[in-house]
Amino acid sequence: MSRFLATTLGEEGYVICSGLARGVDTAAHAAAIGTGTIAVLGGGVDVIYPAENAQLTQQIRENSLLISEQPMGTQPQARHFPLRNRLICGLSQAIVVIEAAAKSSSLVTAKTALDQGRDVYAVPGHPFDACASGCNILIRDGATLVRNAEDIIEALPKLPQQTDIICDTPKPLPNRGLRETAKLHQRILARCPPLPWQRIN
Repeated sequence: MSRFLATTLGEEGYVICSGLARGVDTAAHAAAIGTGTIAVLGGGVDVIYPAENAQLTQQIRENSLLISEQPMGTQPQARHFPLRNRLICGLSQAIVVIEAAAKSSSLVTAKTALDQGRDVYAVPGHPFDACASGCNILIRDGATLVRNAEDIIEALPKLPQQTDIICDTPKPLPNRGLRETAKLHQRILARCPPLPWQRIN
């Protein structure tokens, strides 16, 4: 589901922002490499975590964006991840929760998103699936139910239309003689109000 949503949203012009964690995050980033993705890291941008995402991290570095508020060389620690998730919420129009257990940190991220004025969407799951119980709780509490990418696109504000910027070559300044330039200066100065020292004198 993560790969499917990221692929479709990317094709529609949306940038996927996530935390480069194992599972859902990894699938979303991998699907959005060709269309644009932002990976917000819990450690320094030069620290690869998890190690198995080394190749994906390099692809994002070359084609998209890696960011972190942690200094270079910082190893990710548990206390860094809520801060990372705060940045993800701030960079996003909305948060989509695809999998979450009842006590998942994704529910904390969803609350952070709401505190920041962001919308929260969630993919429903079977009532007996522990990995879906958090999503079902979010939907019960008012999150937008997501069945496919179209549900997200319809709920989000429309993307601004891209327009071509036409840059006209500026016309060269007229070649005025010294006398003509002096007359032009006189006309300009005549239109200006008198300066304070001119009024005193």
